[in-house]
Amino acid sequence: MLIRAGYQIALYCPAATPLVALLSVHPSRAKDLRTPYEIRDGRNGRMQSFTDQSGNIVTRTTAPAGTLTLSTDFVIEDSGLPDAVCPDAPEVPVDRLPDDTLKFLMPSRYCETDRLSELAWSLFGSTPRGWGRVQSIVQYVHEHIRFGYEYASSTRSAWDALQDRVGVCRDFAHLAVALCRCMNIPARYCTGYLGDIGVPPADSPMDFSAWFEAYLGDSWYTFDARHNIPRIGRVVMAKGRDAADVAITTTFGPSKLVGFQVITDEVLTSRFQSREELDCAFPSFAVTPQPQA
Repeated sequence: MLIRAGYQIALYCPAATPLVALLSVHPSRAKDLRTPYEIRDGRNGRMQSFTDQSGNIVTRTTAPAGTLTLSTDFVIEDSGLPDAVCPDAPEVPVDRLPDDTLKFLMPSRYCETDRLSELAWSLFGSTPRGWGRVQSIVQYVHEHIRFGYEYASSTRSAWDALQDRVGVCRDFAHLAVALCRCMNIPARYCTGYLGDIGVPPADSPMDFSAWFEAYLGDSWYTFDARHNIPRIGRVVMAKGRDAADVAITTTFGPSKLVGFQVITDEVLTSRFQSREELDCAFPSFAVTPQPQA
């Protein structure tokens, strides 16, 4: 299947402000792009990109005083298959794990394994090792956190989410990641696009999504503690230890988010013969800038 996705993000800065953004499609999906991927900033400003230590594409620029609008719009091919389910995927003993997975066993800014270890072993120590153990963790998190955009907090950690019992997708992912690490299963945080493909459409506006991957056997597998069902059409942008590694934008000075829109829609190829027809079916974003005074 084809998926059309993109975003428009507007930031107001009172003065020229350097920023970095992790808004590109992850290199692991680059081969699936069917249209060029370009981040536009509405002013033809200078933008540079580099690859960070986790393999994510990072874009850096300097926002001028006033409102900077970052946007993109692309088409990507997807298998149309739901997330893989591999009940026989085994747990790997720590002494046999690949070197590059070990950092995903360590505590991180939002995943306090030291505070959660005792609870994790009491809850999951007797569960079947491997896939079954990770799925038990996913089920536990899914049942213990109530989702709501009104519960969003940029400072809530895995421990906080467990205490608050509320959160958004990043909180589900952080708690599940932390509990997996407590059980010596490497787990990493992922952010990207996840549209309402194959499920009833949500009433809330589209947003970026967060999920996680666990290392079992010799592969990374996708898990989603918020939805707790295999989903279709994930497009990953970035992977890291937690949300601190993959923040959508980071400004090095005062800034305010004044516009935010995301689209993720399946393209019914039988309906469209050209890019122009696609553009008519999926109108451009419209963000109203905040006054600069």
